[in-house]
Amino acid sequence: MTKRLLLAALLGSALLLPACSECNSSDADDSPTATSTPEDPTPAEAPAYDGLERLRFNQLAVQTNTPVFWASDADEDGAIDADEVRQLLFYPESEPFVADGALTDHFRETYEALVAANGATAPTDPRLAAVVEELSTTAPTLVETDLSDLPADHQAFADHMLRVADMIDGLYARQVGMTRLQDQVADDDASRSLFRRNWGPACRGATTERNEACSAIVGAPREPVDVYPIEMQSSDGFCATLEARDDSSALLTPFTVVREAEGALRAVPYTEAYANQMGPVATELRAAADALTDSAEEPLRTYLRAAAQAFQDNDWNPADEAWAAMNVRNSRWYVRVAPDEVYWDPCSQKAGFHMTFALINQGSLVWQDRLTPLQQRMEASIAELSDAYEPRDVSFHLPDFIDIVTNSGDDRDAFGATIGQSLPNWGPVSEEGRGRTVAMTNLYTDPDSAARRRSLAESIFTEATLAHYSDDAEPGLLSTILHEATHNLGPSHEYRTNGQTDDEAFGGGLASMLEELKAQSGALFYTAMLREEGIITEDRQNETYLDSIVWAMGHISRGMYTPTGQRKAYSQLAAVQVGFLMDAGVLTWDAEAMAANGTDHGAFSLDYARFPAAARDLMTLVMGIKATGNRAEAERVAARFVDGDVVPQATIVERWNRSPRATFVYAIRR
Repeated sequence: MTKRLLLAALLGSALLLPACSECNSSDADDSPTATSTPEDPTPAEAPAYDGLERLRFNQLAVQTNTPVFWASDADEDGAIDADEVRQLLFYPESEPFVADGALTDHFRETYEALVAANGATAPTDPRLAAVVEELSTTAPTLVETDLSDLPADHQAFADHMLRVADMIDGLYARQVGMTRLQDQVADDDASRSLFRRNWGPACRGATTERNEACSAIVGAPREPVDVYPIEMQSSDGFCATLEARDDSSALLTPFTVVREAEGALRAVPYTEAYANQMGPVATELRAAADALTDSAEEPLRTYLRAAAQAFQDNDWNPADEAWAAMNVRNSRWYVRVAPDEVYWDPCSQKAGFHMTFALINQGSLVWQDRLTPLQQRMEASIAELSDAYEPRDVSFHLPDFIDIVTNSGDDRDAFGATIGQSLPNWGPVSEEGRGRTVAMTNLYTDPDSAARRRSLAESIFTEATLAHYSDDAEPGLLSTILHEATHNLGPSHEYRTNGQTDDEAFGGGLASMLEELKAQSGALFYTAMLREEGIITEDRQNETYLDSIVWAMGHISRGMYTPTGQRKAYSQLAAVQVGFLMDAGVLTWDAEAMAANGTDHGAFSLDYARFPAAARDLMTLVMGIKATGNRAEAERVAARFVDGDVVPQATIVERWNRSPRATFVYAIRR
């Protein structure tokens, strides 16, 4: 039976007497009111909570900065029930929406507020209207984890890690410059929500990020990051200026900020610049290690203590060593807490603080057993594509599968989420190929996400091409596994050509794009190897090719550059791949062809038989650029496919923008 909240308590059978001013004692006994027994009052009818569709309810919750989520309509009655409601993390604190298995008065008030917001007149202020557009046209997507069955010490450990998550959020907010602007946020819920979710005032949506009015702050100020002097960032070319300096290698090291004093620039270690925030993180990490008494978790305790030390001395190599010693077989948890990726930085040089907190998914063991024997052959096959690169002995970890519990700091994006990662990016563990790779297996697997993705594919591919489309998660997972494995193969960040790393040879933004292009091109290249080895069938090979191209279309739809001109690494690699395959005749665009949805004119078709050879040619091109540090060729390729008109980018953007983009929200059941 559906459980509903009663908004009024049932009235008892106590007699309701008139006030003394309305009766007198002499005739009270003769009064029918005094001698009759009234019927039990009719209880107030419980609200139906059926006035909003589920997606719209969740969009309005984001718009109003409310930490509530309607997870599913399990009984398909179109109404919200208590067991379908989740209370979200990373929002302002709120009273419970569910108590003792029933929806609370606070939920009733919240629901009424969301209904009112849905029926409200659109804002006349262009700034607020744009903010509301961004927040109310997304697809909030739940990442939920049930930790209720964990042993007591693991519960205590998780509590400490959630406190670390909050601290990492604060540290990252400081890095990106968000903290400096928080007092300027406009006094409305939508602006507060946008500022919280987007790590600052700027809009990030495909249709709003270039709208100059779209900002959580009146006047739409820029958000200078904290890792470079603010005054320097007033120039759009400040990154190139830094890269051209004689002391650029010292200034642009990943675990420092650049500070100016007495007219001179110097690199200041993170532990000096952010001492007041990094110290408490170290304390909490040690407390987490102490709380976890499970004898089987010694590798995790060792890592937590090493990471705590790194937050105090800025030496991340010992922590990387301890972290690389962990794997799917020696811990039930996956934790990475460190400064790692550079994509957030306008110069793509400084490592952003993040924490990935997840549970190990044992399903990765199957793929590790299949692919581990191929590691050295994979390295040899990629080396064959360039005379300038000598193969190394490789022994990297193939991807562990993890189920995300929470993403913090640089991990938690306004839209989407990382589905695979190989770390670290610097130091001996990286240089010697001993890094760790993961694939996030509980993202984009919900029915709503799967349905949206199929609909988008049907809008831009022919029906014949989509014969190889699969709703199964494995093709996408296989592509992610191979992508992340390729990060550990061939020339990467620390590989030197003519004495230069790729950052020095190409510049931060182009180097980041090329490394991701190498990884995703490797995913295409190695798919045929797995078929040849009998690990996958030809059908699975073709499903993986198609899944990879659908993935590329999604990234192309996000545009090639940020509003301030920085390269979007994934978008640009996707455009290069699609354009290259079009030039090769493997991917064909026909403006007159009917898409699989039977509505759209203009569609892509894919020649699966020619795909393996084209994937090899693409990998050969990328290896030639990376192994020789050929910046001119890299810029030529980008100019043709990223900035040119080979790829019908406008059409891809239009088709993809019909569907709301996923914005992940998080809940934990205890």
